[in-house]
Amino acid sequence: MKSLRRYIDKIKPHFEKGGRFEKLESTFEAFESFLFVSNKVTSKGTHIRDANDMKRTMIVVVIALIPTIIFGMWNVGLQHFRATGQEGTMLELFWLGFIKVFPIIVVSYVVGLGIEFAFAQYRGHEVNEGFLVSGILIPLVLPVDVPLWMVAVATAFAVVIGKEVFGGTGMNILNPALTARAFLFFAYPSYMSGNAVWTHGMMNGEGIIDSYSGATPLAEAAAGNISNLPSVAEMFFGTISGSIGETSTLAILIGAAILIITGIGSARIMISTVIGGLVIGLLLNIFAVNPFMEIPFWQHLLLGGFAFGAVFMATDPVSASQTPKGKIIYGFLIGFLAILIRVINPAYPEGVMLAILLMNVFAPLIDHYVIEGNIKKRLKRAKVKA
Repeated sequence: MKSLRRYIDKIKPHFEKGGRFEKLESTFEAFESFLFVSNKVTSKGTHIRDANDMKRTMIVVVIALIPTIIFGMWNVGLQHFRATGQEGTMLELFWLGFIKVFPIIVVSYVVGLGIEFAFAQYRGHEVNEGFLVSGILIPLVLPVDVPLWMVAVATAFAVVIGKEVFGGTGMNILNPALTARAFLFFAYPSYMSGNAVWTHGMMNGEGIIDSYSGATPLAEAAAGNISNLPSVAEMFFGTISGSIGETSTLAILIGAAILIITGIGSARIMISTVIGGLVIGLLLNIFAVNPFMEIPFWQHLLLGGFAFGAVFMATDPVSASQTPKGKIIYGFLIGFLAILIRVINPAYPEGVMLAILLMNVFAPLIDHYVIEGNIKKRLKRAKVKA
């Protein structure tokens, strides 16, 4: 590492003002700060210096996502082998999933980071770190057979329209990964819904057995086929059809533990989202009028993208509420609305995406009223003391 540090110091003057490549200063700084903690110091005011800068914070989130990535790749292979009636070793299942998922990740990062770098150079700003996480979240919320050009278009839309028009990372009001998914869902619905999109090979019929449906548990539930739902163990461990990284509740819980222990993710949002989902699920059980509403309320936590959304999407530090009380309200409403949309609207059984995007919009309003309530409470207390 010392030799790499010396080499970077040697070429650094070429990228500074007056150097041959001064126009690429933002790009150089991005790579340098990715490898080493910044050596910049403050010249005035009071600041807290910490080695855990934004890039390292984002890397912790990526580490927390590794269990879902690995399991997602393996499950892609598992679902394909099941659909074709074949048997394979664990390594064969993982390898098939890897060669299908890895290109999606590459396209997401190349397109997204390329746009981020271009905007940073144009504005003369440092490259934002947020896409280190968004670049991996986007593939994990997509079906495995989504065309790569669609991934590129959705990523570009999410970065440009979802982030850069608002000023870049830290200024966006919507979660970029969910913005990409929403764009694909409404622009190319046939590639984002239905039974064929969740299992590799089903859209083009590559040796798929006729009797294999490929339906997700949510699709079965929405159709009223409650008896066809997988076992609780299958839903918890994730050996079911679905988006690449959303099926395994166990892998997601491992990521949640990492985020909470490191202090990166908000436990308030995660827990309140779960409580909100349980509350509306219980109410639907009590007033059930169709088979979907009869599903045990706690099983909703294992279905679809609920767990993934609660842990990795709702806790986005930019688009979520910022106040402690606001986080509780924000998370509760996400969980409540996600299950409500899922059950009440049979045409869209997965309501997590819409619930989070809706609450992203209302997060500033929630924080505003929480702050105003605190101000009024303090003023009232001050008058009583006076």
